[in-house]
Amino acid sequence: MQNTPYIVVLAGGIGSKFWPFSRNNFPKQFLDLLGTGRTLLQMTYDRFVKLSAADRFYVVTSHAYAHIVKEQLPELSEDQILREPLRRNTATCVAYASYVIQKKDPEARVIVTPSDHLILHEVAFQDTMRLALNEAEKDNQLITIGIKPNRPDTAYGYIQYIDSNDEVKKVKTFTEKPDVDLAKTFLESGDFVWNSGMFAWKNKSIIRAFGKYMPEVAEVFEEGESYYSTPQEEEFIRRAYSLVKNVTIDIGIMEKSENVFLILGDFGWSDLGSWMSIHQLKDRDGNNNVVDANAMLYDTTNSYIKVSPKKLVVVHGLDNYLINESENVLLICKLDAEKKFKEFVADAKNKGEGYT
Repeated sequence: MQNTPYIVVLAGGIGSKFWPFSRNNFPKQFLDLLGTGRTLLQMTYDRFVKLSAADRFYVVTSHAYAHIVKEQLPELSEDQILREPLRRNTATCVAYASYVIQKKDPEARVIVTPSDHLILHEVAFQDTMRLALNEAEKDNQLITIGIKPNRPDTAYGYIQYIDSNDEVKKVKTFTEKPDVDLAKTFLESGDFVWNSGMFAWKNKSIIRAFGKYMPEVAEVFEEGESYYSTPQEEEFIRRAYSLVKNVTIDIGIMEKSENVFLILGDFGWSDLGSWMSIHQLKDRDGNNNVVDANAMLYDTTNSYIKVSPKKLVVVHGLDNYLINESENVLLICKLDAEKKFKEFVADAKNKGEGYT
């Protein structure tokens, strides 16, 4: 058990691109989006427990979602659910978990993962993560998993690496979500991959990186050593989160470090980032429609219909549309309109309580 890795699951997002199915009080990661009988969070746990053990998991989530995590992952103790009082992005999530783990196990190896992704090829995935853990044994190395792009997608961050015949490649640059022209250039160059948001390292390597590149964050969380896993942790974390900035781990550390290495992941990955991504994974009819409804379709193509079976839905003449009814909201929009969802959600919130 001594060498068993810790798994840090980031589960605090609000899933706005899946509104209205995903709501502020019950977002995407807690939903069974794929119809498997397991939520995305549960599928993440199922995937990683094969590499680890239940007592090595930490789930970082909003204080408001802690009870949902406990319901969906009863295997975890209360101490394994790290409750965030404010949204402060991934650098703070990782720092919180890292300093908690440091107190418990200074020699820990750690994998950090989102809670809401899909992996289709489990065996290849396990092999990739074992390789990442082995590479992470080298002091100061921070390992990231990249996915070879198959389209110039602007929804992902990109990582450029120095090409070599080695399985583990030196990272050259990180780029946040580019515009479409830049994404096309990245795709054509052949040495850029999508940033999966999965990382592996020795815990003391990331602690050292926080000290070097985000010293203000390191100083805050170092002060919490005597509070972690005690009744005083919640009060300390509330104070700590009020002192740190909203920064991603990529911008705060990975872009600055000289010790970041990449492993290419080829295991059927999707970040399930939009209704379009779910459409591509679901069974479709002869007109490329996903129909999760009691529906009659006429001259309708490339669309996604998700409505309660208690209603008959009649659709005529649509192409590339999403029709989604969830609770008190009916959404009809272009299937590829994911960039509009922040606007949809903001305007729905202004309409009144209960719509978001």
